[in-house]
Amino acid sequence: MAIMSFIALKMLIGDKAKYIGIIIGLTFASLLITQQSAIFAGMMTRTFSFLSDVGLPDVWVVDPEVQYIDDIKPLQSTEVYRVRSVEGVQWAVPLYKGSLQARMDDGTFQSCILIGLDDETLIGGPPTMLTGQLSDLRRADGIIVDQVGANGKLARRLPDGKRAPLKIGDSVELNDNRAVVVGICQITQTFQSNPVIYTTYSRATTFAPQTRKMLSFVAAKAKPGENLDALCARIGKQTGLKAYTCDEFKKLTFFYYLKYTGMPVNFLTAVALGFIVGITISGQTFYNFTLDNLRYFGTLKAMGATNGMLLRMILLQALVVAVIGYGLGVGAASLWGSYFGTHSQLAFRLPWQLLVITAVAILFICLTAASLSIRKVMKLEPAVVFRS
Repeated sequence: MAIMSFIALKMLIGDKAKYIGIIIGLTFASLLITQQSAIFAGMMTRTFSFLSDVGLPDVWVVDPEVQYIDDIKPLQSTEVYRVRSVEGVQWAVPLYKGSLQARMDDGTFQSCILIGLDDETLIGGPPTMLTGQLSDLRRADGIIVDQVGANGKLARRLPDGKRAPLKIGDSVELNDNRAVVVGICQITQTFQSNPVIYTTYSRATTFAPQTRKMLSFVAAKAKPGENLDALCARIGKQTGLKAYTCDEFKKLTFFYYLKYTGMPVNFLTAVALGFIVGITISGQTFYNFTLDNLRYFGTLKAMGATNGMLLRMILLQALVVAVIGYGLGVGAASLWGSYFGTHSQLAFRLPWQLLVITAVAILFICLTAASLSIRKVMKLEPAVVFRS
């Protein structure tokens, strides 16, 4: 068997043109499938990035008509006290989340996401502070800006036309109110890629346009040992609001974007294109490779090789090119995502599940091509090889 495997690999590598063609086709298919799937996963993860960054609350209480995280339907501020009164709630705090325009020094405006944290506890703050401290929000007019926004869309324009990142001590104007930067933070990028500004809840309701209702969410923590599903049901029954666990709120947001946006169709089209490229280029090339080597398979048959031996030879050839093409494609996609994910705002997330999906797709492409070749070899008559 070792000899037959050696012969199979020798046949595969011997035809360099077709061997390289198969590898290139599979590499491109693997690259395209992995890359587009990872970008899609990254974009969908950003839809609930706010929930990912706020780690303490177990339960999110919102208006019953809310469809996803950014579908803000304001509540009365008294709803916080009603949630706190529910049995099983350890604590509950108000959170504000909304959009507003920041006016820059040069008179231009930039849309921002404003997040207001509970004045007393500051629960819901950014996960990582780069400069300054979260407690600095208690300073007069204090705000914390995310690093990407401070370096990009909120950067100050200098007299020479260059842009300088916002830093501690700089100020911006939010809805005709002066706001002073007291810290720079690092957060998970949002789906809209707008700058994120943190401040206290009371200050956020001052910055934001005034409405009768200003409360966006009630973030609550369950008592130790409390069943979260039962607690959510209890909150809903007593307050008339809708309570979600963090994972449920993420799923609600995820499936909303999945259902009501064109992203799935766009990315699935690109993934399907990669799959089709693999089938047409690599599959056809591998099939032609087998046809060109029929005389060798016929010779082996005439020498006593069984159909089972020839089957294993073709499968070995298919698996070898599958592993090489998969490895090169996934490696190239990972390097591409790592570079552009660091040097740009590219959404790129590569969980192990996507690697498995790509592996199955590439394996299917190779086995499909091998099955066509196997059929031709199985029907081959050894005597045909010796006809002149």
